[in-house]
Amino acid sequence: MSFAPFDWIDDEARRRAAAGLVRNLRPRSAESELLDLASNDYLGLSRHPEVTAAAAEAARRWGAGATGSRLVTGSTALHAELERELADFCGFEAALVLSSGYAANLAALTALTGQGSLIVSDAGNHASIVDGCRLSRAATAVVPHADPGAVGKELRAHGGQALAVTDSVFSVDGDAAPLTELAQVCRDGGAALLVDDAHGLGVLGEGGRGALGAAGLAGGEDIVATLTLSKSLGSQGGGVLGPARVIEHLVNTARTFIFDTGLAPAAAGGALGSLRLLRREPERAGRARAVATELHDRLTAAGLTAVRPDAAVVSVRAPSAEAAVRWAADCRSAGLAVGCFRPPSVPDGISRLRLTARADLTRTEIAAAVAAIVASAPAPAG
Repeated sequence: MSFAPFDWIDDEARRRAAAGLVRNLRPRSAESELLDLASNDYLGLSRHPEVTAAAAEAARRWGAGATGSRLVTGSTALHAELERELADFCGFEAALVLSSGYAANLAALTALTGQGSLIVSDAGNHASIVDGCRLSRAATAVVPHADPGAVGKELRAHGGQALAVTDSVFSVDGDAAPLTELAQVCRDGGAALLVDDAHGLGVLGEGGRGALGAAGLAGGEDIVATLTLSKSLGSQGGGVLGPARVIEHLVNTARTFIFDTGLAPAAAGGALGSLRLLRREPERAGRARAVATELHDRLTAAGLTAVRPDAAVVSVRAPSAEAAVRWAADCRSAGLAVGCFRPPSVPDGISRLRLTARADLTRTEIAAAVAAIVASAPAPAG
C-alpha cells in the first residue's frame, strides 16, 4: 500500500470548505478601481509622492536589499537615521528596526522573558504576540480582554520577573487598551509593560505619536513599545522602542533580529519619508480618527451593529462566517474593498467586516462606502 504523506491536507481543506473558512489570495493590480477600506494605510501615505520618492531614492543609493543581517552588512546609515527619528518622534530613548512588526513582537517577547518568568497576555492580543509568548519559554497567563485587575492578580500570584503585554488598539474591534491602569498594576507588581502600538502610531496621541504618548507613558523606564512601519507610515517593517539598555539587549539576544536580513533600504527610506511628512502635517492623525467616527455613526444610524472606534478601525458585526464572506464579496462587486474577519482570526468567534478609516477619504467616498455596505448587508440571524 502506497503512503501519501500529504493526504491529510485534503481532509483539512474539506473541513475548511464545510465551515466557510477558505481563504484565497487575490493579487491586485497597481491601479485598482476599488475604494479601499481594507488596507491599513491609515494616513493615505503609501502612494504619497514624497514617500514613494524617498523609497526610490533609498533603493538607488543603498541597493534593492540590505544584503545581510543587521549585525553583518544589513545596517546602513539610513537604518540608524530612521531609528533615531522614530525614537524621538514617539518619545523613547532608543529604537531598533526589524523586518516586520511580527518580528518585532517575537524579538521583544523572547528576549525580555524566559524560563522562570511570567508573561500576562490579553485574550484579544494579535497572533504575533501569541506566537511570541509560545516561543519565549516563559509561563504565560492569558487574562480576560482589557482587564487590569486580572493582570494584577496574575502578577501578585507570581511574585517574580514578569511582563504584561497588550495591543494598544486591538485589531479586530478597534477598541483601545486601558494603558494607564495597566501601567499602574504593572508598577505595583514590579513588572514591565510591553505595548504593541501598531494601530496607535500615526492615529493616536499628539500629531500621531502613538497611544503611549497619549497616555503619558512614552519613555518610561519600565515601558517597551513595538510597532509596525506598514500601517500609518505606509511602508514595511517593524520596530521596538524603549530604554537604551533594553534595545542593546535585543541587539545581542533577539533571534528574529540577529538571524534575519535587515529591512530593505527602500522600506526604511519610505518609512522615514512618512515620518517626516507626519511631523509637518500632524492633522492627518485627527482626520483618520474623524473618518472612523463618521463611518461608525453612519453605519449604526442605518441599523448595523458596529463597535465605536477608539482609533481608525471600525468593526461591523456579521451574523455568520458565511454571511461575512458573502457581504465582503458583495461590497467588492459594488466597488468597495473591506476586510473580512472570521474564526480563527477572531478569538470570540464573531465574524465581522473590518473597515479601516483613511485620513485621505473624502466625504463623497465615505458616503459611497456606507451606501455599499448598507445595501449589501445580510439579514440578521433569526
